[in-house]
Amino acid sequence: MRHAAHNVADAILVGQTPSVCLSPQGQQQAQQLAERLAALPIAAIYSSPLERTIQTAQALASRFNLAIEACESFAEINFGEWSGKSFDELANDPRWQAWNSFRSSAALPNGSLMLAVQLRAVAALQSLCRQHANQLVAIVSHADVIKAVVAHYLGIHLDLFQRIEISPASVSIVTVHDWGARVIRLNDTGELSTL
Repeated sequence: MRHAAHNVADAILVGQTPSVCLSPQGQQQAQQLAERLAALPIAAIYSSPLERTIQTAQALASRFNLAIEACESFAEINFGEWSGKSFDELANDPRWQAWNSFRSSAALPNGSLMLAVQLRAVAALQSLCRQHANQLVAIVSHADVIKAVVAHYLGIHLDLFQRIEISPASVSIVTVHDWGARVIRLNDTGELSTL
């Protein structure tokens, strides 16, 4: 799941900026998310350690009476010196343009490499699949991290992953088996009790 809406304007690249919390709308989205998932047999909840993801996960933890396991592998991208800047400020930066068109290899100034973000998130998810064999696990993360994971399992190159939409408080479901994986829900914001 992607975290619910936060209290910082959408015109700013938040990244790993601390103290970015859910807005009142986001708190409502998190509660609705927990209600949508209520019929599912969730065995464990993992979350990026950032405040907005933990707060979203707390709504699930309360509903399912489960503890939240903070996991750095699902943390937001480190945008380095771009963190906290407005998208208008970044628009004319050729490095920003390169990063958005060549995401797989372009480096963030003093930040993460997208391939490394994808690798850490997919490796953690594969580890959780072994740890929770035949169980449903909830993971609360961030849009680009989820896009990178979904792109991996769909065989989509990272340079094309912007074609995937991940909305606040949306659910994407990947089933992982010994023979491979299937994406069975993507950016779902509707009813999930039929799963």
